[in-house]
Order: sequence, then structure tokens, then C-alpha cells
Amino acid sequence: MLNLSQPDPIYLEIFKNLYQFIAEQMGITLQNTASSVNIKERLDFSCAIFDQKGLLVANAPHIPVHLGSMSESVKSLSQDKGNQLQPGDVYLSNNPYNGGTHLPDVTAITPVFDDNNQHILFYVASRGHQADIGGITPGSMPPNSTSILEEGILFDNFLLVKKGQFREQEVRHILADNPYPARNPEQNIADFQAQIAANTKGLQELQKMVTQYGLETVQAYMKFVQDNAEECVRKAIDVLTDGEFSYEMDQGAVIKVKVTIDNQNRNVTIDFTGTSEQLNNNFNAPKAVTQAAVLYVFRTLVNDNIPLNAGCLKPLHLIIPEGSLLNPQYPAAVVAGNVETSQVIVDALYGALGVLAASQGTMNNFTFGNENYQYYETICGGSGAGVNFNGTDAVQTHMTNSRLTDPEVLEFRYPVLVEEFKVRENSGGNGQYSGGNGVIRNIKFLEPMTANILSSHRKISPFGLAGGEAGKVGKNWVKRKEGTEEILNSTATVEMKSGDHFIIETPGGGGFGNSHLNVARRLALY
Repeated sequence: MLNLSQPDPIYLEIFKNLYQFIAEQMGITLQNTASSVNIKERLDFSCAIFDQKGLLVANAPHIPVHLGSMSESVKSLSQDKGNQLQPGDVYLSNNPYNGGTHLPDVTAITPVFDDNNQHILFYVASRGHQADIGGITPGSMPPNSTSILEEGILFDNFLLVKKGQFREQEVRHILADNPYPARNPEQNIADFQAQIAANTKGLQELQKMVTQYGLETVQAYMKFVQDNAEECVRKAIDVLTDGEFSYEMDQGAVIKVKVTIDNQNRNVTIDFTGTSEQLNNNFNAPKAVTQAAVLYVFRTLVNDNIPLNAGCLKPLHLIIPEGSLLNPQYPAAVVAGNVETSQVIVDALYGALGVLAASQGTMNNFTFGNENYQYYETICGGSGAGVNFNGTDAVQTHMTNSRLTDPEVLEFRYPVLVEEFKVRENSGGNGQYSGGNGVIRNIKFLEPMTANILSSHRKISPFGLAGGEAGKVGKNWVKRKEGTEEILNSTATVEMKSGDHFIIETPGGGGFGNSHLNVARRLALY
């Protein structure tokens, strides 16, 4: 019989991996059963398990901006529906003001009941980026939206499955009954069903765990895993010092953060006071996204192999002014806040802590489509250098962890050609340790389509630290079939004709340390 008053180190390691394994199995199920390129090929999804209170226990290593915010969606469902939740129910939510990130990221949540179907023991959830959820442009990532209403269809704890019965007609009605309806409801429904399957896999695996180890043990070690993560973050805080940072964005908005370490109580206050007010564009980041970015940064400072979970948040006290860029009020547009502003939050925090130069600071969100096709991808760039390492070329940085669709799949599924995809040499900032290089991606269109770019760091360079140089800004441009060129802003919508090329040059990461030290270090090798 295990002593459940304190964790056994061996069982702590076993359960930590078991919880994460369940989330990984959910992810495999979701990938295998999904229809869209977005989920099946790009892996733009996340799966996780939660305790009775809706607190994150463990996740698969999927998308950081999803994982740090999903708990807010689960807690919202628990508070909103409470005793209405029934065995066999699955709820759908993407409300950015209720734990969501942006409307394309739709979360399916399933409560897990006890054997008597009386009490909720756990929750499982999967969040997938829908290729299109409506809105004013194909792909539901409009560069110029000014209201959430223009960005697509909002699900706020919608009952998708009732006692095991899929409510197909009801969800079809919502997808169609909107000023900007979903363009491919068949694909939406197929991906929703894949998320249901993923949740069912998680539910089954948790039930097996309870059968094998007993409910009391499983729940006790959920708490122990969270407590262990909390202690690991406190250890990381022990070696940090106070700092503050101000980071301007291409649109002129500023993110300010002040980090204050309380060594006696081993916690930290992260204060965003002074950050710009919410904007009349879509770079506003919902509070859940801001929390996810902070959680990600402090998780990366931990050397131990721990799952990202609610315990990581306990030592962190966040001050995020209401009505600011990082805590906007309805109906502010938010589609870029999740993908762009989240990256700036992360870099600003690393800057305040003095540990890492800026990475490319953007996901380079590229969408194109028409009534027949809708596609979305994020494009890699350079990562920032740190205190004893160079940045990495051509890598997805920080809050994104999706991959690019294979060219063969992209060209088979869509009327486009990948003309060029290569490292953008000399785009990383120099330093004692140099920033990583960005990439150049050139897509040729074979049919008329609407293309959109939603990006950052086309004006403001990714910063270097400790004397390191900044990375190069990115560039968006179109080369027409007849040879003319059009330079685009950070955000743009363009009508593409057959034979036109859309070219995206992504930013490099910032360097760390004085570049003269780099020269001296290299000479010492000879």
C-alpha cells in the first residue's frame, strides 16, 4: 500500500510519465483521424488532461500557446455548466474572453465521471486549429479585422455531444447561421469528430489507470505532480534577479513588463502595467494567452523534465491591467494576439530576465483560399542567442510548435507550387553568440485566390542582448506574373492571380554578447 501523505520518488516519475503518455496518445488519435491539413500534417493541435477542478495536470509537447491557456477553458465550462454536465457529453469552446486564444483554435472538452456516473473525476480536452471557422477572409486569420465578429464563429461552451449523441444538425446550423459563415463545414465537422475521438481515448486511458492503481492514488499523484512542478519553478526563481523591459511592436504599441523576485517567499511578480491600451486592430492578446506566454517562459527556465501544468503557475503573481493590449475587453479583435503578440510577450520577458535575445518574434501567419480551398501555415525563422549558445536557423520559435506541410502534400491538396524554401543567410544578429537565420519561402499560385499575411518584425528588429546585434527584419512581397513587384506591410490582403508569387522572408534572431568576443573566441580555436 502506497503512503499517500507524501510522494514516493519512483512513483512520482512513473505517474508523471503516465499522465503525459495519455495526452500523447490523445494526440496520436487526433492526428490519425483528422481531415484537415492543418491538424493532420501541420500538427496544429494540443491535448491535455486536467484534474477535478479543471487544473492542468499534464500535456503532450504540442503548442505552448494552447497548453498554457486550455485550463481556463475547462474551468470556464465547469463554472458555467456545473451540475448540467452529464456522462457522454462533449462541449466545444473557442471564446477568447472565456479561456480561448483566437477563434480558429476550437477546444473540445469531455468530463470523466466515476463508475457510478455521479461525480466528475477529471477532464480531458483537445484544441485544434480549424482551417476555416468563418470570418471576413478565407482561413479565418484576417489581417485587418477590428472586431471579434469579423474573425469567425464563436462557440461558448456549446454542447457538441449530448450523452453520446453527436449533435450534427445543431453544429451545422451554427456554422452556417453567421454573417461570415464557415466555408467548409464538412471539414469542420470531420475535425470536431476527430477531437471527440481523441478525448474518448484520453477518457479510456484514465479509466484504465484508475482500475489499475485506484482512484485515491491517481488523484493523489495528480496533486504531487503539480506540487513537484511548483517546486521546480521556485528553484528556477531562486537564481533570477529583478528586471524590466519595454518592447515596441510594428504597429507602435508597447509591451512593458517588470519582474520582481521575492527571494524570501520564493515567488515572482510579473507586472505588465504601462503596456498599451487595447488596440483597434487584431493584435490584442486575450488574458489566457498572456498567462500562457508567462507560463511558457518560466517552464523553459526549469532544468528538470516536468510536464507543463498548473503547479508552474503557483509561484507566479501576474498583474495584467484590464482593457490593455494583454487583457482586452469584448468585442476587441484578437486573431493576431494569439499568434503574434504572444511571441512579443515571451521575448520581452526573456529581455527583462536578461537570459535570451529576441527570436524572430512572429509566426508569419500565411493564409490563402477561396470558396473551394482554405489553407493556413506558420513559417519558421531564427531563434535568439543566449548566454552560452547560438540561435538556431529556420526553426519554429516559442509559442508555436507546429510544422510546415510537406511540399508534396501541399501541392497535391492545393493549386500552388513551392518554388523556393531556403535559409535566409546573414539574417541573424551577430554577437559573441549569434542569432539564428530566418528563411525565404516562395509560393506560386496556379489559381486565383485571396492571400493574407499576418506578421510582425517587418519594421522593428528582434533585439540583441548584452551587446549583441539585432536580427534582420522580415519582408513580405508579391511578384506578379508579368514581373512587377509589390512590397507589403506586416499585415496585408492580396488578390493573387494564376502565375503570381507570394514571397515571405522571415526575421533572424538577435545576438548575445559583444561580437568582438565572438571573433576572439574563434581565433582561440586556431
